Amino acid sequence: MAEDIAVKVAEIDQRSKSNTHRLDKVEERQDNLDKLVSSVEVLATRQETVETDVKEIKSDVKALTERPAKRWDGIVDKLIWLAVSGAVGFLAAQIVR
Repeated sequence: MAEDIAVKVAEIDQRSKSNTHRLDKVEERQDNLDKLVSSVEVLATRQETVETDVKEIKSDVKALTERPAKRWDGIVDKLIWLAVSGAVGFLAAQIVR
């Protein structure tokens, strides 16, 4: 009887050590998982920042590409006004003669 109890205590002690070892591994995995979650949060924040920066860059590029077109339109408008003014001036000079 005492021998059976000693065997059972030894089995329980062995199981306790095994469970302790397994729990240590689970805790280590949980710590690694917590680190991973923190890293993902940082990456998500950085992605939002990058997304905002990309939107700003796209806006700036669009403004820069539209600039030459606006200048060209302004030059064409001035040339048209110059031609019209010249024609009106020519006609006025012809009428005055």
